Amino acid sequence: MILHGYWRSGAAYRVRIALALKGLAYEQVNHDLRTGAHTDPAYATLNPQRLVPALEVDGLILTQSAAILEWLDERFPDPPLLPVDADGRAIVRGMVATIATDVHPLHNLRTLKALRRDFGASEDQVNAWMTHWMTEGFAALETLIARHGDGFAYGATPTLADCITVPALYSAERFGVDVAPYPHLVASAARTAALAEAAHPSRQPDADA
Repeated sequence: MILHGYWRSGAAYRVRIALALKGLAYEQVNHDLRTGAHTDPAYATLNPQRLVPALEVDGLILTQSAAILEWLDERFPDPPLLPVDADGRAIVRGMVATIATDVHPLHNLRTLKALRRDFGASEDQVNAWMTHWMTEGFAALETLIARHGDGFAYGATPTLADCITVPALYSAERFGVDVAPYPHLVASAARTAALAEAAHPSRQPDADA
């Protein structure tokens, strides 16, 4: 397997966590988003959206982190990252969507660039924007984790929800967002992060010194 990513990409971090939890070996090809390396035509042939991550497996090209996570869990089911019951799987997928579709797209690099470039947003305004959408999603997850968690975001073992929440909190801390109001979220993410230390951005070969 070859994972195309970038050390600071939250979406690529999600996939690295799942790979670590499942003990799967992979190679990395990294694309520096700051320099626009992901827009190179050669990479666009792999991922027409020109985003990271993308996963290459025996000629198959997979894109979008949530889809990759689901594929990994189906293709390599041990240990499972989705509950065995339909109700539990729906709850976990809802947690995933809270970050992957409602929070992350509103504070990723291209969105923040557009706020500055197209709307003249100041850094204070950009930070207020990020904080608003992050904390709105975190508040919802805090309630769900308090309701369904038992050490992790859902239940007593890591799930795809944990693969999503760990990078979200990493981004929040990086941008100075106060996460103290979300103790269940923080605690469950810390447990998962400890199980997947090799996935942390600072441990990646392309990480800044």
